[in-house]
Amino acid sequence: MHFVDTHCHFDFPPFSGEESDSLQRAASAGVEKIIVPAVAASRFAGVLALAEQYTPLYAALGLHPMATAEHDESALALLEQYLQQKPPKLVAIGEMGLDLYIENPQFDKQLALLDAQLRLAREYQLPVILHSRRTHDQLAMHLKRIEVPRCGVVHGFAGSLQQAENFIKLGYAIGVGGTITYPRASKTRETIARLPLSTLLLETDAPDMPLSGFQGQPNRPERVFNVWQVLCELRSEAPELLAETLRQNTRRVFGI
Repeated sequence: MHFVDTHCHFDFPPFSGEESDSLQRAASAGVEKIIVPAVAASRFAGVLALAEQYTPLYAALGLHPMATAEHDESALALLEQYLQQKPPKLVAIGEMGLDLYIENPQFDKQLALLDAQLRLAREYQLPVILHSRRTHDQLAMHLKRIEVPRCGVVHGFAGSLQQAENFIKLGYAIGVGGTITYPRASKTRETIARLPLSTLLLETDAPDMPLSGFQGQPNRPERVFNVWQVLCELRSEAPELLAETLRQNTRRVFGI
């Protein structure tokens, strides 16, 4: 089986300084490609350098809502500057989105940054990687208002079936990660089991979002294999069909 981890922060520890070993571990689990989303302007150059240096890595550049306090107009200007250069392994804008879980969310600023990045995605014909915590309905409203031709993915989804279907109707894929490995996450597990297979992507969000059985440890891209195993338990399709369709979905959304 071959997999793509569509969301891994490979520019953070424990991977930084251990890139070759980490990629070898991922490859041994069948992970052939990894998309690395930047979270702030200060990390753009590093993420692009990783993608240029290591064949399995691809870059996304964005302004994460959890770092809203450090984003400003110069960050948006730098993002557009990189987009104008069209780096060959830049496959998306993200991680971007909305978050009402954090303290002092500065939500008006989050909305302005989201809209600015969606407009850039529309202008430069790139898909987006979207973060959403306690904001699915607000996010869907903004995606409807600012249409992005290439759409993208709502990553690490943990909402209701209706919320997932709202994103899918707008053309967006749903990122399936470690949440489904927890039996207590019954709502998310049931939602992922019922969605069309053509709308799903695999991810880890490593080093965040540890899987069940690995609590307290940094998450790793090779554990996308474990996510796939649980997905096989939740769905009726044959494992081989699941793996191949997930790869096709990734190719369709990100062009890789």
